[in-house]
Amino acid sequence: MRIVYKALAALALSALATAVHAQQYPEKPIRLVVPFPPGGGTDVVARVIAQKLGESTGWTLVADNKPGSGGSVGLSLAGKAAPDGYTVVLAQNANLVINPILGKANYDPIKDFAPIGLVASAPQVLVVAKDSPLKTVEDLIAAAKAKDGKLTFASPGVGTSSHLAGELIQQIAGVKFRHVPYKGAAQALPDLLGGRVEIYISSVPSAMVQIKEGVLRPIAVFATKRDADLPDVPTFEEKGLKNSEAVTWWGLAAPAGVPAPIVARINTELNKVLKQPDTRSKLRSAGAEALGGSSEEFGALIKSDVPKWTAVIKAADVKVAD
Repeated sequence: MRIVYKALAALALSALATAVHAQQYPEKPIRLVVPFPPGGGTDVVARVIAQKLGESTGWTLVADNKPGSGGSVGLSLAGKAAPDGYTVVLAQNANLVINPILGKANYDPIKDFAPIGLVASAPQVLVVAKDSPLKTVEDLIAAAKAKDGKLTFASPGVGTSSHLAGELIQQIAGVKFRHVPYKGAAQALPDLLGGRVEIYISSVPSAMVQIKEGVLRPIAVFATKRDADLPDVPTFEEKGLKNSEAVTWWGLAAPAGVPAPIVARINTELNKVLKQPDTRSKLRSAGAEALGGSSEEFGALIKSDVPKWTAVIKAADVKVAD
């Protein structure tokens, strides 16, 4: 019985120490791993969050860009860091969820990370050149059926979120495109505008400049509601293609094993800044919609994305080069 009492006492002391540590946290700068180079969309989102958290709390968050392997290098480094709350990572669904499914990562999205909170999201959009005969979702599906798998569909690369959005819509609509992967939008867009490929799928922020200039025409977005930047563009959902949501989301995560009170502390402060009009405006300028929510909700999103994209990848037999 004494052993039991001693064990309970030890657990109580440990819990008390963790709670005290969380109240004092942070006592030094927090490293915010950014798994892409400076200047890109993820980097912009990360620096907005680091700045606003610093202004709101007095914390020091230091952005640490660790690009490589589509974000897997940064995620791997963050997942292996000490679980003390002083290393967090701005993860995307592409690198946290999809890369491991494709065999492009050495970490498990559920076992190796502690979700902190969802930050923002931006939907994918299907676009065509301004002079394309395709003007509606109905046109797109009719053309795909008429061309019997020869309608050309460009993406920024095999296994990217844009590529998988295209595979998802084919599976839901019961049609087949011919995938033409490129190494990023800079290579794909000239071929789209030149008529060498017929459709292109991209995140809304990546395509917005060309859409505003009128050289690209959006057909539909992969979301459950219309995008604020494209209010006149329908969603695939409202065109009857259910469960067709495909977004790029960003969320804060930490190495598995970070004390729950620290996760809760960061989540609370994150949600505060995500409600600030200036934060929302800065994220909107980057093409992202500020979100927020509990760490449990973010964890549930990760867990639901794994089977969703596993099924899409398996059905499309997506393979990436070694």
